Amino acid sequence: MEFDQLIKRINELSRKSKTEGLTPEEKAEQTELRNEYRALVVGNLSSQLDGLKIKHPDGTITDVKRKE
Repeated sequence: MEFDQLIKRINELSRKSKTEGLTPEEKAEQTELRNEYRALVVGNLSSQLDGLKIKHPDGTITDVKRKE
């Protein structure tokens, strides 16, 4: 699912849960969509951090890498 569509559907389900409640199927869908959203955000952040470099006052440059 595309990111914008994912956000739109998450918001639709959130509004419905506040007004009329969700069916068990909709609750499961909401959980699945939220997990997919989290995975996309974490993946995006990780790729941004992988490309980050820190320049120290002495002029050296250090790559920021994820600790395994």
